[in-house]
Amino acid sequence: MKLGSLKSINSLDGELIVVSQDNKKAVKATAVATSLRDALEKWSHVESELKRLYDDLNAGRAPQSFEVVEKDLHSALPRTWLFADGSAFIHHIKLVRKARKADLPETLLTVPLIYQGECGQFLAPTEDIPQKDFSHGTDFEGEVGVITDFVPMGISPEEALKKIRLFVMINDVSLRGLIPDELAQGFGFFQSKPASALGPFAVTADELGEAWREGRIHLPLLVNYNGQFFGKANAGAMHFHFGQLIAHAAKTRNLAAGSIIGSGTVSNEDSAVGSSCLAEKRTIEQINDGKISTPFMKAGDTVEMKMIGNQGQNIFGTIHQRVRSVNN
Repeated sequence: MKLGSLKSINSLDGELIVVSQDNKKAVKATAVATSLRDALEKWSHVESELKRLYDDLNAGRAPQSFEVVEKDLHSALPRTWLFADGSAFIHHIKLVRKARKADLPETLLTVPLIYQGECGQFLAPTEDIPQKDFSHGTDFEGEVGVITDFVPMGISPEEALKKIRLFVMINDVSLRGLIPDELAQGFGFFQSKPASALGPFAVTADELGEAWREGRIHLPLLVNYNGQFFGKANAGAMHFHFGQLIAHAAKTRNLAAGSIIGSGTVSNEDSAVGSSCLAEKRTIEQINDGKISTPFMKAGDTVEMKMIGNQGQNIFGTIHQRVRSVNN
C-alpha cells in the first residue's frame, strides 16, 4: 500500500491520499482518515479500508481518482510528534568524525547514535531548501526511515520491528559549518539541523517485497547532484537494524503513533558506489587527494533522491529540491 498527503490550505497535515503502485493515480481517503497522521493514530481501524481503496485504485475501479501531480504533494507525513534520526551506517560515522577531527565513540558497534530532529514541519519533496547564510555549509543527507505505531517504553528490538507501519525516504538537511561548535558545547544538534524533507509516498512492507529483511531495506538509494550521478549506496548496509533503533529510542519513553525513526545517511565502504551526502565526498577527497574540491551547496544547486525496487518501481517517489537564498 502506498499513501501520501496532498497540500492543503485548510490543514498543515495535508489531506490523506492513496496512491497507485505506479505513482500515476491517486484517490482521496479523507473519508477514512483526514490525514496520514490521523490514520496512524487509529491504524488498526483504518488499515483494511485504506487497503481496499488501494486495491480498487490499482484495478482501475476507484471512483474520483485523479492524476498525481508532483507539485501538489507534500512530504508523505507533513508533520508529526517525533523525528528521531539514527546513524546506523558505521562507515558514515567514521568519515564525518574524521572530517571534524573527533574521536569515535567507544560504543560505536554496540550502542546506536540518535538525535531528535525537527518534526513540526517537513519541507515538501519539491520545495526549495532555504538558506540564509552559506557559511553554514548546507548539505543533503539521503536516508530511509520508518513510521511507527505506538511503541511502549522498554520494548525489545524484535518486538519493535512489529511496530513499524510505514517506510519513507528522507533528505535530512544539515548545516555542516554549525555542527562542530554545537557538539563542542556538549548539548547536541539544534541550529545545525533545520527542516528536512520526506519523499512524497509512505509505503507498507509489502511494497518493498524481498528487499525488506533483517530489519533493513536492501536497496540502493539513488542520489543525483546538480543533474549528475552522486551515489547509489545500498541501505541494507545498516549496522543497527530498525528494530534496534526503535528500541533505543523507546528505552526511557513511549513513542507516539506516527513517530519517524531515520536510518542516518546511507553509506557503503565501497567508494565506487559514491555517497549520499557532501560531507562524505569531501572527506574522501581530503584523504585521497590531500585537498577538498567539492564545496557545500550554494543557491541554485539541486539534489534528487529516489529508490528503485526490484521490479523497477519508484517506491517512495522522488525528492527533488533546490537551494534558495533567503534574505529577510
